[in-house]
Amino acid sequence: MRARNDIAPSTLGVELHDYGVGVEYLDNRTTVYRGVPQAVTGTLATAPGKEVHVLVTDPTETEGVMMYVNDLTSHDEVLESSGVGRVILGEDEEEELFPGVLVRRVPGHRFEIEADPEVARGRVFVFVEDDWGEDSYEFVAE
Repeated sequence: MRARNDIAPSTLGVELHDYGVGVEYLDNRTTVYRGVPQAVTGTLATAPGKEVHVLVTDPTETEGVMMYVNDLTSHDEVLESSGVGRVILGEDEEEELFPGVLVRRVPGHRFEIEADPEVARGRVFVFVEDDWGEDSYEFVAE
């Protein structure tokens, strides 16, 4: 039995700044993923053991949906009240999080993310973090 469940995301407020990406949760909390996202095309491979958050904005770039990938620390109720979704993947499993956004778990507690912003119909951000820091990425058209 899984320690946590898959949870569907809700629409969240998004603010794009020159210093990072702000997200307003349904419970009125906000966070900023700091730093200008690094542009990426093709496949983004994460280092082992990192937390992975995927945000896709709408075309107006003022709203979006966010998924946590294999987050085992947040309780279901917390995610549901905040509007953040979650997907739990076993090794070698993959899932289309949103149209045009695919994530797969590869050996070694790593993930690969592929995204096509044109299919997603918005901007696609990936935030990869741990206790020592965070990295921000944005998928751009090739």
